Amino acid sequence: MNRKLYGRYIISDPEICHGKPTFRGTRIPVADVLEQIADGLDWETIIEEWRNSITKEAIAEAVSLSRQVILENADKYLDVRKDESAIFIHHKEFDTATKRMG
Repeated sequence: MNRKLYGRYIISDPEICHGKPTFRGTRIPVADVLEQIADGLDWETIIEEWRNSITKEAIAEAVSLSRQVILENADKYLDVRKDESAIFIHHKEFDTATKRMG
């Protein structure tokens, strides 16, 4: 695997974090920051927790790329079905289902 630059701020390098996407010039996994966003942390708090090693622009790029990946690949992996009380998400690749109350 070669080094890949996904944008201005996000890179994957086999020598850094086993090739998982990180923010350029750091060992901060993009997935960890996206999880912090999903957990409801505001961007300023995330930046502070990473000791100002990432910027709002870098976080925005991670969110934007995540959106792009979801839009390009959702039909390959997800089958969403809604009934009266829940939303069922079936992951085609792993043959697992998640039930979210909605």
